[in-house]
Amino acid sequence: MSATREVGRYGEDVAARWVEERGWAVLARNWRCEHGEVDLVARDGPDLVVIEVKTRRSQAYGPPQEAVTRAKVERLRRLAAAWLSRDGSRCRDVRVDVLAVSLPRAGAARVEHVRGVS
Repeated sequence: MSATREVGRYGEDVAARWVEERGWAVLARNWRCEHGEVDLVARDGPDLVVIEVKTRRSQAYGPPQEAVTRAKVERLRRLAAAWLSRDGSRCRDVRVDVLAVSLPRAGAARVEHVRGVS
């Protein structure tokens, strides 16, 4: 596995723990369909949350959440619709969140939650 993939996988592990620590239910990790892939699908109470995880080891190229483009958000919305059509469950609301995971040289990973990106 490449170093980049290892960092991404570690960031997804950190993000999944962050979600669970807040009492959300992780429904799927790396869920795929013909429209693409979602890093995490979770339930925050009655709401379905499609989560994009971005992990960086440095801020040289800006904070991780800046890597989520408008096109990516639109794709995540299509993926949320696909999830709902296949899962069949009901929810009050659907939102797209970003969990930006920063990995400093020393110390614990930091998670910044960007709720309801558009």
